[in-house]
Amino acid sequence: MIADDQYCIDILTQIAAARSALNQVGLIILEEHSHTCLIEAIQDNRSEAIEEFMDALKRFMK
Repeated sequence: MIADDQYCIDILTQIAAARSALNQVGLIILEEHSHTCLIEAIQDNRSEAIEEFMDALKRFMK
């Protein structure tokens, strides 16, 4: 769009839409991970998995 000299607001709108889509995908992955891998790790008494999940969540929320 930039190369085609599109209107700046249109470019910013597309960037916002892409960010929103990526955030939705990220939420789906985080939810799936918490229902599978994280539960298994907790059942196996691997507390480091909680820290790993929280670190990933913090990175995601930035």
